[in-house]
Amino acid sequence: VQLVESGGGLVHAGDSLRLSCAYSGFTLADYSIGWFRQAPGKEREGIGGISSVLRHTFYADSVKGRFTLSVDNAKNTVYLQMDSLKTGDTANYYCAATINKGGSFYAYEYDYWGQGTQVTVSS
Repeated sequence: VQLVESGGGLVHAGDSLRLSCAYSGFTLADYSIGWFRQAPGKEREGIGGISSVLRHTFYADSVKGRFTLSVDNAKNTVYLQMDSLKTGDTANYYCAATINKGGSFYAYEYDYWGQGTQVTVSS
C-alpha cells in the first residue's frame, strides 16, 4: 500500500491550489481515504475524505464550502481542490487510507499514510 501526495506550494490568501493523492496497492472499494493537515505546534487535523461506501465525501467545518474532493478512478488518484485559501490553512497536508468504510476524521483509524506535502498561504 502506498500513498503519495503532491501539489503543495506557496500561494497568496484567496488563491486556489489542488493537491493530489496517488494511491496504489488497494482500491477505494476496500479503503476510505482521508485528508489531514498539521501545522507547526498543532495536532493533526482531519479535514475530510472519501468513504469507500458510496464514495461519500465529508468535510470538516473549517474547510466546508472551500475545499472539494474528487476521484479519478483511471489514475487511482484523489484530488483535494482548495479554494479561497486562508493563512490559517498553512500546514503540511497528508492523505491516508483506512479500512473504515465510512471514513473518519480521526488519525488513529488510518493505517497507511503518505509523506505529506507542504501548503503555505501568505497574506
